[in-house]
Amino acid sequence: LLPSHLHIQSVISLRQGNECINANAKYCGECIQAGAKCGWCKDPDFLKQGETVSTRCDELQSLIKRGCSDAMIENPHGEQKTLKNKTVTNRRKGAEKLRPEDITQIQPQKLSLTLRSGEPQTFNLKFKRAEDYPIDLYYLMDLSYSMKDDLENVKNLGTSLMLEMSKITSDFRIGFGSFVEKTVMPYISTTPAKLLNPCTGDQNCTSPFSYKNVLKLTSNGKNFNTLVGQQQISGNLDSPEGGFDAIMQVAVCGDHIGWRNVTRLLVFSTDAGFHFAGDGKLGGIVLPNDGKCHLENNVYTMSHYYDYPSIAHLVQKLSDNNIQTIFAVTEEFQPVYQELKNLIPKSAVGTLSANSSNVINLIIDAYNSLSSEVILENSKLPEGVTLAYTSRCKNGVVSEGESGRKCSNISIGDEVMFSISVTSKGCPKQGKPEIIKIKPLGFTEEVEITLNFICECECNKDGIKNSQLCHFGNGTYECGACKCNEGRVGRQCECSSNDVATEDMDRTCRKDNGTDICSNNGDCVCGTCECKKRDNPEERYSGQYCECDNFNCDRSGNKLCGGHGRCECRVCICDPMWTGSACDCSLDNSTCMASNKQICNGRGTCECGTCKCTDPKFQGPTCETCPTCPGVCTEHKECVQCRAFGTGEKKDTCERDCSYFNLIKVKDRDKLPQPNDASYPVMHCKERDANDCWFYYTYAVNNNTEKEVHVVDTLDCPAGPDIIPIVAGVVAGIVLIGLALLLIWKLLMIIHDRREFAKFEKEKMNAKWDTGENPIYKSAVTTVVNPKYEGK
Repeated sequence: LLPSHLHIQSVISLRQGNECINANAKYCGECIQAGAKCGWCKDPDFLKQGETVSTRCDELQSLIKRGCSDAMIENPHGEQKTLKNKTVTNRRKGAEKLRPEDITQIQPQKLSLTLRSGEPQTFNLKFKRAEDYPIDLYYLMDLSYSMKDDLENVKNLGTSLMLEMSKITSDFRIGFGSFVEKTVMPYISTTPAKLLNPCTGDQNCTSPFSYKNVLKLTSNGKNFNTLVGQQQISGNLDSPEGGFDAIMQVAVCGDHIGWRNVTRLLVFSTDAGFHFAGDGKLGGIVLPNDGKCHLENNVYTMSHYYDYPSIAHLVQKLSDNNIQTIFAVTEEFQPVYQELKNLIPKSAVGTLSANSSNVINLIIDAYNSLSSEVILENSKLPEGVTLAYTSRCKNGVVSEGESGRKCSNISIGDEVMFSISVTSKGCPKQGKPEIIKIKPLGFTEEVEITLNFICECECNKDGIKNSQLCHFGNGTYECGACKCNEGRVGRQCECSSNDVATEDMDRTCRKDNGTDICSNNGDCVCGTCECKKRDNPEERYSGQYCECDNFNCDRSGNKLCGGHGRCECRVCICDPMWTGSACDCSLDNSTCMASNKQICNGRGTCECGTCKCTDPKFQGPTCETCPTCPGVCTEHKECVQCRAFGTGEKKDTCERDCSYFNLIKVKDRDKLPQPNDASYPVMHCKERDANDCWFYYTYAVNNNTEKEVHVVDTLDCPAGPDIIPIVAGVVAGIVLIGLALLLIWKLLMIIHDRREFAKFEKEKMNAKWDTGENPIYKSAVTTVVNPKYEGK
């Protein structure tokens, strides 16, 4: 058996998450590839009884603690060398004209990095936008019939654009190309007459074509005007055009177009959409676009043979050839080309007027937009190699991740810096050197990086093949250990992997007679336990008899050792300031410190980072809450009111100020928690709102220190007056009073009349009239004497 102190020391070295131990490295090369923290002890006398070769590989500090001196530890490091470091060009406009290849905008240009697995190598890359940098611009125009009026405005583009671009650069060249559509049905009409003149009526159009390179890049603006002035409109049947065929040829036919290693701009002008990969099947074309140049006499000859290119294929070719694309399209197709722009790096979209009269301003604006942004891209990386970018742009702006690849708003003469970290995992392709390139999109300059990989230790070079130290030549003795030949195992390669285990060997693999061989967690090989590996590489068996493991310790919160310790031989070794069998008890009392700088407000004790309140009236993380103390109801009134009923002074800030408790609505007051129903104090509250309505709730802090409010979801408002009876009563009262007044008035009038009549009758009875005595009395009889009457 191992002495107890050695056994404990061995177990401690096998701590959870130790990538060096998990690698189970059998020789030095495997060890140093396991991680940057791993070292290999090449001291021949380092291993103790019961330890395997793999335990030579461990973290550096652990190896030293186990008795391996610094001089005997193999721990190689990566390095970097700058092979070409030409300073970025500081050139002013008007200075002596330089060749494009003499202008430098990126520094350094060539590096050599030696990488060790897991150890990043970081270098700085400087970019400076040079002034008066040469520009090549190729104008690719849709010549379908709908672009007829646009062609007139483009005829004078050469000299006008030359004049405008001279304000930006003294070395500017311009070229021109045109496109229509594939020359097969159903894209164009193939009748003989339509092949000669695809336009209707008296319009004179040229024969349809896929793509023509009309003018190679030139600095002669007048020649541009002359050749463009000779162009004629053509026609096709469908709305989308074959512009992708043309873009592909412009990108890959560098000799025909005349591209230089300078800023390359492609202006794509159209008023329609585009065909892409798969549309060619409509015309019986099924072969994918091959991405090669097929220009004969400056005409694309394979449009009837190859399908349209895909967007991804175009992106690749435009990027490979450092071409920045400007889509000058009409407003109707802006959304379509905006989506296309998002798929093509270093591209821009401008709105073309109906007759292309604004094309010069569009090109200038788009160029300024493209040139003010630098985006780094890298070539394909070897397997296991990763790059991390950090940008330091203008005004001290620092970005990481994908944003670390680019800087925006860069003016001419501005200098920005990128920090690039290269890391490898393992040893790609058996350590053969690899070359990767990093360049700014749209620029021809690049950084070439040669990657060399550390796959073996220096001590491997001194290895002795078929050494007698390895059991009569059954292995190579290197770095203090035997690297066994195939079919041999053991520290000295003393056993054959095919040997049958014997009873004597099995005895040394048992802790005692009552236990299983290697605790049933491993195999006995040559009298030594080799522990089984588990599916999860973080989990492992260890110990002389594989009796220990690092995954069967106590858990807390579904985490091994509570996430605050490591599992060693089924026992949690807690981090500082943690204790307990599952390391779930914190010794830090800062979480118990109240705002008054007292532990638990002086009302409790701090146990495992949590306050245990000695006064049952107080609750909360620091015993600060007293749910049953006076003033609790008033304190929470406004928040309960706004959350339960959406009213009160805090209704506008409710979400911000009143989210500190859990609200539970109940139907009536009987459903509110009662003091004898809960295991924690409950405060009953009754408050009145602005409308004189009462609302009822309870406030409590539960055993999980969560604040709970139960509230009756209906308000108790005083009953309002019954309007109808009141109105009816008032109306009835008014009517009755009126009738009563009328009756009284009538009665008084009757009484008055009767009195007057009686008075009249009485006076009548008392009156005595005498005709003889009345001087004004006249008899009702009148006697007239007839003088002629003789009494006969």
